[in-house]
Amino acid sequence: MRLRHLFAAGVDIILPPQSLLTGDLADINAGTDLWTQLNFLDEPCCYHCGFPFEFDEGDKALCVRCSIKRPPYVMARAPFCYDDKSRSMVLGFKHGGRTEGLPVFAAQMKRAGRRFLDEADFLIPVPLHIGRRVQRRYNQAALLARALAKISAPEFAPDILMRHKSTPSQGGLSFTARRRNVQSAFRVRPRSKPVLIGAHVVLVDDVMTTGATLIACSRTLLRAGAARVDVLTLSRVVKAARALK
Repeated sequence: MRLRHLFAAGVDIILPPQSLLTGDLADINAGTDLWTQLNFLDEPCCYHCGFPFEFDEGDKALCVRCSIKRPPYVMARAPFCYDDKSRSMVLGFKHGGRTEGLPVFAAQMKRAGRRFLDEADFLIPVPLHIGRRVQRRYNQAALLARALAKISAPEFAPDILMRHKSTPSQGGLSFTARRRNVQSAFRVRPRSKPVLIGAHVVLVDDVMTTGATLIACSRTLLRAGAARVDVLTLSRVVKAARALK
């Protein structure tokens, strides 16, 4: 026990604990009050894409976009908005190696995905191309899916979907440009096709921006034989005039 405390103290010296939300080195509790300022998402929302509604419009009410063209997935949900209040936390996890929040992230994602998680077979992270994965050192979507698998029913399945085409960053691109960017970028691994046939799968990612990446992945999985695809992300962009990664 004493050695364990000494080891922990040594780690704290080399890698000082930081506030998850603010990155403050002096006080790991700094910014705790910001949790109350995060814009958490829940129902009422669009049945398909999860876009939040101000008022309850019925269980299967649709947003304008989904009423015009429904996405290939059945439901997409996220526990909170990606905005000025959550950006540093999400980017710290995505690019800064701040993985200590994974248990909290997974618990919130489980809440957001409660309508479909219990019936799903697999949690499939949106894959990174091998070059980008080496650059980042880890796939943040895979970390989220693995943490979620520890507290929910579906099996963690990181090897079903692959990104065989390296594409430029989606940052700053419109929905149309993003859609073109990820066109034909994903494939189901041949050895995984038998287990995918007839399966209910949940795609996992960090941020839902325009929906283009998630739509491309969903179509790839459905063409390979999946019976149903749902989407669960850590956060999502919410804009009044949005075009749903």
